Amino acid sequence: MASLHLRGRLIICCILGQLLSPVHTLSLRAEEPGSDTSAVAPAAPMATDSEGEEGIASYYAKRYENRRTNSGQRYNAAKLTAAHPTLPHGTRVRVINLANSKEVIVTINDRCRPRAKPFIDLSRAAAKQLGFLGKGITRVRIITLDEEES
Repeated sequence: MASLHLRGRLIICCILGQLLSPVHTLSLRAEEPGSDTSAVAPAAPMATDSEGEEGIASYYAKRYENRRTNSGQRYNAAKLTAAHPTLPHGTRVRVINLANSKEVIVTINDRCRPRAKPFIDLSRAAAKQLGFLGKGITRVRIITLDEEES
């Protein structure tokens, strides 16, 4: 019987806490007719298409060695492979390190979680060729290669 009494008190405290805590909401405002929304300058566009896109690159941790990737292949740190959130498996990509201009061509064989900015997760061999193995992340340009380019 005592446990029911304690549960009842806990429930009442939770309800009172929610009722007494201030609720913050965003005010909704309609745009005035005739207001010029083009006055706000858009954010600088990311470089795309033939220039590729600028983003962040990291590399796989050692613990992922020999684990299955999203494509079914096993991850091999010595191969030039990568994970990307949207590019199809088998796509060949040129990755250029913006800090030192080193570049490498990798094949997408895995998925990584979607992020707000362009992102690629490289194998350790690719990170070593780009010169950032041991540093964690670096800024890169990601260029998708056409079939005839690769």
